[in-house]
Amino acid sequence: QEQLVESGGGLVQPGGSLRLSCEYFRTVFRIYTIAWYRQAPGKQRELVATITSTGTTNYTDSVKGRFTISRENWANTVYLQMNSLQPEDTAVYYCNAPLTQDWGPGTQVTVSS
Repeated sequence: QEQLVESGGGLVQPGGSLRLSCEYFRTVFRIYTIAWYRQAPGKQRELVATITSTGTTNYTDSVKGRFTISRENWANTVYLQMNSLQPEDTAVYYCNAPLTQDWGPGTQVTVSS
């Protein structure tokens, strides 16, 4: 059974937006830092954004000002709002809980005209 499940990926035109969701099936979800990673074809997996249990966020430089990570503890869910998407954002996006090293199966994001 998957502990982490991502959703919300799809095909979008350059300049468009998507919102990814990561649902984590843990009893005390609120204590976990959650991270979003992505992996483009032929490239290494890279860290995109993190959010701690207290709501502190961090982003990789290439997405600052365009992506926003947030969480709703009552829903056991972390979101990644992605705006001004560019072709170089095309990747499989993964959700991760660093404390437990749980990973989701990933969701594909494709930015293309």
